[in-house]
Amino acid sequence: MGFILRRLVFYFGAFLVAVVINFFLPRMMPGDPVDAMLAQGARFTAEQIANLRLTFGVDQPLYEQFFTYLGDVFTLQLGNSTFFSNMPVSEVLANAFGWTLFLTGTATILAFMFGATLGILAAWYRGGKFDSLASPLSLVLQATPQLVFGIVVLFSLGVTWDLIPISYAYDPELTPDYTSWEFIKNVLHHAVGPIFCIFIVQLGGFLVPMRNNMINLLNEDYITMGKAKGLSNIRVMLNYGARNAILPSVTALSMALGFVVGGALVVEVIFNYQGLGSVLYNAIINRDYQLIQGQLLIMTVFMLAFNFLADVLYVFLDPRLRKGGK
Repeated sequence: MGFILRRLVFYFGAFLVAVVINFFLPRMMPGDPVDAMLAQGARFTAEQIANLRLTFGVDQPLYEQFFTYLGDVFTLQLGNSTFFSNMPVSEVLANAFGWTLFLTGTATILAFMFGATLGILAAWYRGGKFDSLASPLSLVLQATPQLVFGIVVLFSLGVTWDLIPISYAYDPELTPDYTSWEFIKNVLHHAVGPIFCIFIVQLGGFLVPMRNNMINLLNEDYITMGKAKGLSNIRVMLNYGARNAILPSVTALSMALGFVVGGALVVEVIFNYQGLGSVLYNAIINRDYQLIQGQLLIMTVFMLAFNFLADVLYVFLDPRLRKGGK
């Protein structure tokens, strides 16, 4: 219990630091929401510009904006978006949240399942043909930006061969009906390209660490004892090796899930997918302070929450923490 309380205090401090960064980061960019409107060709009188700055709250000194922002954070008032027709930020994010959760959440879970499994096999049969192929290939995939995969998949599978849609989360002429199998099939068809791009990049991020963790444990005494007891290779590999090697991968998974709400910005923009990544991109381009702050705040909360969940899982998975060990 003491370990969990210490982590709670730590994460609360991290949250306060993130809140401050979330405020100042958007304002470090040149311009403000009104400047963004003027840059896009909007025409306003001097009086209208002054009224807009007053409406958006950017006419106040920075310290006054900061204290107003702090009050909004702790009262859960995210404000209204200047880009999305003064729509409440919470509504804008809620509309996009489900799409991003489906897209990046599915890709992350699949990447973890396949990556961890392949990493275990590569370590157990290290030096073999599978390891010689999987390990270098995963490093290449891990180092390749999502931008590259996104463009390649879009133009090869989407434009050249017309196998996948190249835009939107579903056909615009369809009316959303989540009880209709036709609509669900259309959504899944549109998600194939973005999910594949995110999955293929994240795969190496789970495979390589899992392989290295397993290799470090294969010479431990309890692995040798398990083999000496005549246990099957599968049981030794999974119950003795993978169970201990997976602990660092749990942290990696929790961080990846924490970033899910940030959306895969590059992939969503390439495929014009209506998730949180596209929302954040439009908010940055248009200097929509309220929307940027709201999304960064939610990303921070999710990241800290999933890291705390990983800490709790460590307590259950590692007996040394339950006994007060370091």
